[in-house]
Amino acid sequence: MNERELPIGIFDSGVGGLTVARAVLDQLPHEAVHYVGDTAHAPYGPKPIAEVRRLALDVLDRVVDSGVKMLVIACNSASAAMLRDARERYDVPVVEVIQPAVRRAVRATRNGRVGVIGTRATISSRAYEDAFAAAPHLALTTAACPAFVEFVERGITSGPELLTAAREYLAPAIAADVDTLVLGCTHYPLLMAVLRSVVGDDVTLVSSAEETAFDVYRELAARELLRPDDLPLPRHRFTSTGDARAFRTLAQRFLGPQLGPQLVDVDETGPLYLGAL
Repeated sequence: MNERELPIGIFDSGVGGLTVARAVLDQLPHEAVHYVGDTAHAPYGPKPIAEVRRLALDVLDRVVDSGVKMLVIACNSASAAMLRDARERYDVPVVEVIQPAVRRAVRATRNGRVGVIGTRATISSRAYEDAFAAAPHLALTTAACPAFVEFVERGITSGPELLTAAREYLAPAIAADVDTLVLGCTHYPLLMAVLRSVVGDDVTLVSSAEETAFDVYRELAARELLRPDDLPLPRHRFTSTGDARAFRTLAQRFLGPQLGPQLVDVDETGPLYLGAL
């Protein structure tokens, strides 16, 4: 197969990266996507950085071996743990989600106070502090939100328990009077409604999904790797390392009505595929 016809590999610890996959599919409708969610080992957030690095690289090795023209690390914890390793290890371009979100937040803030919420692994890595170092005039407030990923992975995106957790986690950002909040985990856009209800309408919520999709386009165009428009419609593959039925249910919900119903099981205990659009 010609290199331009190969799929874009998108990796996440679970279902959160589907927000990035959805943005890529929307912005690059002629590109094929191979998505892998490492649900067998999710969540990554509470795990030590060294373990996240090992788990992520093991999955990415298999994704690259399957044949992709680009890797998108749609997981903040994994990006913080092994981005440099991935760029040195693989011969394909690697796009991640931290820098795109930071660029958007720098443009969006009006009062110079920015908040970042993420998993314990992401926040403890100080990856966002490093990324914001190029904008020293900004005041940064960070907070770990360990339960958010577990809520999303269970399909819970509303309810009193989630609201209570959100109020607790977001208290430091509210106290710091941030006007921009970076959702430092690709699971968090799925909680947008509850986050908005807690921080209020005057705070800009920054999701990395759209900005990351822009980076994917720019990188493919610069390397002349865009899939030709005159080819047949692409086929997309969505794979879970864990329970296929649970992944299917969440994928159908989070990919949206246009894509969700097209999920077809290859094997009830094996990978899932998304048919041609």
